[in-house]
Amino acid sequence: MNFKNILLILFTTMFFSCEENQITIDKDNLLLGNWVKPVYNEEVTTFKRGESLPNEGYGISFNQQNIYTERTSGWCGTPPLSYFNTEGTFQLENEIINISKQSFPTNFAWRIVSLTETELVLKKEFTEQELDHKNLMELFTEIQDLSYSVSCTNINNWSFTAYGAKSCGGPKGYIAYSNQIDVDGFLEKTATYTQAEKEYNYKYGIISDCSLAPIPVSIECQNGYPILKY
Repeated sequence: MNFKNILLILFTTMFFSCEENQITIDKDNLLLGNWVKPVYNEEVTTFKRGESLPNEGYGISFNQQNIYTERTSGWCGTPPLSYFNTEGTFQLENEIINISKQSFPTNFAWRIVSLTETELVLKKEFTEQELDHKNLMELFTEIQDLSYSVSCTNINNWSFTAYGAKSCGGPKGYIAYSNQIDVDGFLEKTATYTQAEKEYNYKYGIISDCSLAPIPVSIECQNGYPILKY
């Protein structure tokens, strides 16, 4: 085999390899395809177009059958992360992408800020359910902050109370609090959160397991934090 033939084979191999790795772009609907490598700036997320969704990373995909696929590690975000796909459907109308899927959040929307062949910029459009859930989480954060506002050094100064509501009934769990804080205010805020979660569950048809949350038998102080013992 002469030198020219070898060069021809190498060129042909490289040409077809590039063709295989080429990203297909629908000129009539630039949204279709895989969007990866998100960069977050408050409520705005910038994606780059990719060949496929990453194995170990977040990404989203839109196809011609209006199927929405999300590559995610879930809401926990605690290492080591394990990524998986969730699917739903999408509808595009007036630069708003409405997403519907079975896992939380079941319905949400993005507004397209800009869209090119290589880049997609989205701004989160919060649904009523997401706003209600956000308010719940902010209220629970306030409760946690009060719970941890005093260092735990003497278990005789600590008590615990139930909080939250499962859709089947009963509390979601228990939380410790110091008798040195405004106890009446803390218990009132906890009761407000519990009632709000009951209303949230009913309003959105939230489903949960029907097991009863275990009741703590004591509290221990560890590194300044109250630890419930069961």
